[in-house]
Parts: sequence; structure tokens; C-alpha cells
Amino acid sequence: MSDPEGLTPSEEMTKPILIVGGGPAGLAAAHAVASVGHRSVLVEKAALLGGAPIQSGYAKLVPSGQWAKDAIGGMVRRVEINGLVEKKLNTVVKTFNGQPGNFIAELSDGTHVETGAAILATGFTHFDSVNKPEWGFGTYQDVVTTTQVEQMISSGKGVRCLSDGRKPKRVAILLCVGSRDRQIGREWCSKICCTVSANLAMEIREELPDCHVYIYYMDIRTFGLMETDYYWRSQEEFKVKYIKARIAEVTSDGHKLIVKGEDTLVKRPITIPFDMVVHAIGMDPNVDNMTISAVFGVDLHKQGFIARKDTYGVMGATSRAGVLVAGAAIGPETIDDSIAQANAAALGALAVSNGVSQVAAE
Repeated sequence: MSDPEGLTPSEEMTKPILIVGGGPAGLAAAHAVASVGHRSVLVEKAALLGGAPIQSGYAKLVPSGQWAKDAIGGMVRRVEINGLVEKKLNTVVKTFNGQPGNFIAELSDGTHVETGAAILATGFTHFDSVNKPEWGFGTYQDVVTTTQVEQMISSGKGVRCLSDGRKPKRVAILLCVGSRDRQIGREWCSKICCTVSANLAMEIREELPDCHVYIYYMDIRTFGLMETDYYWRSQEEFKVKYIKARIAEVTSDGHKLIVKGEDTLVKRPITIPFDMVVHAIGMDPNVDNMTISAVFGVDLHKQGFIARKDTYGVMGATSRAGVLVAGAAIGPETIDDSIAQANAAALGALAVSNGVSQVAAE
């Protein structure tokens, strides 16, 4: 039996699984494949593994509460020491041809990989708040994104106003920035923003007990058990204030940021000054999805994410046999569900690769 911690498998004839993307889903898929003694080639376009949680400096993850550098960092280290996983950083797949069990991928470093199946774990792109200029991002230094606040917390420096370094006394978090907004072509819910925002609000209050935190929302979608642990806890234990509102604009009076809008519960205008305004940014399709679709010959969803078939057959199946997909590449997704999908996709990829090999051998 092969040693999943790095020994070479006894049957070298087995073709590796190609895994594209080194975030949580890709890392989980690589580990799952290695756990049964099978090789994989993990291709990541960035210079380091870990995906958005590591590259964007996330703080505490939802719902585990673990620091991203520990939880996802542990997944990275587990793959880095595994001899069954060949890592290709600063690399992309240029061409991908063949049939299930017998594909050939050409990589940007000049390498050619013979593979039995591929798993696309290519993730998402954070919404760019410059596409919502009326809400102040890019105009006022102290209008920031949830990702920037995560970086402040994970760096250990704490939540501070970027303009002058002071501790904010009043913070507004605006939900659905780049989500559920037809005017800018983002009709989908990004699924995790409400919970992440509630979590950040609690972290801000924990660090700065004198800071008042307001969350402006259309609807709250802290789905499942998140409702109790984040929505109600943030209000009852951390005294976070929720305002159901339609935001018109974010301006400044020269000293404070001014959030103007309508309280949609009482149907009247509201104008509140803040020291910091946070955009809860949504999840966009990976900016490379058009290229990924062309290279791998897979269909895209009408919103630009990678289209997957229903889950009643092979979990993670795409429009092309032998190419599977997992995680936020298919649409907004939690890290935990991305990992679960990656494990399922790994099983599907192994079945495709080994099944075809067995048929060929017979």
C-alpha cells in the first residue's frame, strides 16, 4: 500500500489527477486523491497556495471560528509535504485535449501532463467596489471592504481608519455590495456575506467595545444554524444594530462619512454619520472563466460561473466527461461546502480515471 505522506505508489502506470486551483477546494481534492495512494498535479496561477483565505489575508473563518492562517495554512502544509502531490505554482493550463482516462494538458511552464481526469477548483473573484462608486469606495479613504477589515484584524494591527489611523467610534457595514443588484449585472446572492459581516461586526465590537456597529441590509440570509450563532448573537451579545434600508449614497461632510438612504421599515429618510463604512463585497465569477471554459471545453452558467450538472449522478460533473468542478468556481460557496464538494469531486475523478483504465486493460 502507498504511503499518503509521500512514498511513491507501487504502480507508476496510474495517471495523476490534474487539479487546477490551490485554494481550499483544490487543496482538499489533492489531499483526498493522495489519501488513497493516487498521484495528482496541482496547478496554481499564483505564487503561493491557499486561495483567497491566504492570499487576501482572511481573519477568523465562518463557521469554525479558526484563523484562516491556521486552518487553511494547515491544509497548505499538508499538501506541501505530500510526495504524491506535484505542485506547479505561477502556472496555468494552456491546452487540454483527449478523452476521459487519457487527457494531455500543456502547462504554461512548458510541461505536458498525461492525466486521467481533471478537477477545476478555480474559485472566484472578489467584487470590485469601484463598480459601486455612489457608495464612496475609491473616493473616501475610510470606505473600505470586508476583505480590508479582515486584513486589519489578521495582521494584528486592529481595525483603524485608513485616513489617520484612529480607532473608529462608529462603523457601518453595507450588505449586498456587488450582489443582488441588477443595475450592475449582479443578480445573485453571494451566500456568505451576511454571516461574514455579522462575524466581522462582532470582532470589531470585541476589539473596540466603545465602537457602535450598524449593519444596513435588504434581507438577512444567515442560513441554517448561522442564524443563531451570528445574526442573533451579534445583536443580543454584541449589541450590533441592524437597519433595513435602501442606501442612496455615501458622502462626507469633511469630518465624517455620511450614509444616506431610506429606512424601509418605517418608510422615511435616514442620514447617519460614521467614521468608517465597510462594503460587504460579493463573489464574482473568476475573471479567467472565459479562458478556462475555452481551454477545458466546459460550459459556463449564464452568470459566468462554471456550469455543473445536477448532483444526482456524478458530483461535480461538468458538460465535459472527465472534467469535474468543485467549490466557488460553480458559484458563491462557503469554505466548508467547497471542501466537501472537492472530496466528492476527487472520488468522481478517481472513478473516471480508474474505470477507464480498467476497461482498457480488459
